[in-house]
Amino acid sequence: MSANNLTALALLGLLTASSAAYGQGLGNSPYSRLGLGEYNPNTGGIRQQGMGGVGLAAPNAVQVNDLNPALVYYSNRTTYEAAFTGQLKQLRSATASQRTGSGNLGYLAFSVPISRRWATAVALRPVTTVDYKSQQVTRLTSGSQSAQVLTEYSGSGGLTEVALSQGVRVTKGLTVGLTSSYVFGSIDRTTSALVSPDNASPTEALKKVAVIDHVQYNDFTFRPGVHYRFDASKKLAVNVGGVYAFKTKLSGTRTQQQDEQDINGTSVLVTPVQLSTASGSTVLPGGWQAGVSLDNNKNWSLNVDVAQQQWSKFRDFGVSNTLALSDTWRAGVGGELTPDPTSVTNYFQRVSYRVGLSMAQLPYRPGGETLYDRAVSWGFSFPFPTSSPLDATTLNLSFTYGQRGNTTVIGSGDNRQSNIKENYLRAQVGVSLNNRWFLKRRIE
Repeated sequence: MSANNLTALALLGLLTASSAAYGQGLGNSPYSRLGLGEYNPNTGGIRQQGMGGVGLAAPNAVQVNDLNPALVYYSNRTTYEAAFTGQLKQLRSATASQRTGSGNLGYLAFSVPISRRWATAVALRPVTTVDYKSQQVTRLTSGSQSAQVLTEYSGSGGLTEVALSQGVRVTKGLTVGLTSSYVFGSIDRTTSALVSPDNASPTEALKKVAVIDHVQYNDFTFRPGVHYRFDASKKLAVNVGGVYAFKTKLSGTRTQQQDEQDINGTSVLVTPVQLSTASGSTVLPGGWQAGVSLDNNKNWSLNVDVAQQQWSKFRDFGVSNTLALSDTWRAGVGGELTPDPTSVTNYFQRVSYRVGLSMAQLPYRPGGETLYDRAVSWGFSFPFPTSSPLDATTLNLSFTYGQRGNTTVIGSGDNRQSNIKENYLRAQVGVSLNNRWFLKRRIE
């Protein structure tokens, strides 16, 4: 095995091992309390993230592109890819602020050309993330007695998908594809209350009662895609692509338990009391994506993507969310440039540079107010100096700075609440390892 292979495999192993050491969350996110958590839209891998999450119609033969399964066809070499995601964020309301952050596995992907007309890819990535913790302090008064009540809300977990994508060439310029995914995971939500009487002695051991809601999910989802490419001139190719995600009913099992805990959250019961167990289903809404891409079949591309998802049809075990969710849309524009992919005198001429902008409407509408997520992204791909047409390794980086939500105060009197605004910086680092198992195929 070459030194190039050994280095790349070591990086892949490091990324995977490091990711496993972290939880699934990316830092406290109050909005992940709603629905199935913070949804990770289908915005592709590290290459697409560096362009603002676009690239639905942009063919690529170096990184695994299963954003649109029809683009898997353009995998002309066996490709292994892994990425680690880290995030720092600042949460702000009208009265308080908090800094938080974490990291986890971005994704694992593998693609291989099967024949001149067919290629396939397998990927593992998170679909939703639940990671939140908040507190609320109230007072209770009964006659001459009064007490302070501390209520805590926390959640963790999320959904993950194992996806199998197939891309097939139908005729010159036209490819179709299908992504079949097995979605699985669990979400835990805990609500606890600690009552502290005003006349409690300093040595009195206070206890809190917690209700734990655990839901286990699993089922299959399907996402077909299409892509068409044609030459507008000798130096300009036009690409159009589309993807549709079918609405899916995820099978689920919900278990509710009641626990008694000390002030630090440690259970004082041998076994928590089981309140109920029920089976049901949760509707994961469908949606569509469309994109246009221009390139010169050599060293640059410009891409525009739009998407829509019907979160108003979300149902969890037959009921809508406490705060009704709304349909969402997302739009992005981005591009990439590799000054001279074949340069032998200037390494940085072979580096790929990416930049993009995106804006999305969030499914949450507290007080009827629409919230948005606005972001700017940039990224790079650094080919290893030892890379060759038969054996190439690329170090990939992407960065996204964005803002979501706002600090508007809604309601009045005792019902006054502030929205949450998140400023975040998300980074991905990954590696792509390409091996030539079959004859190379050119983009037409």
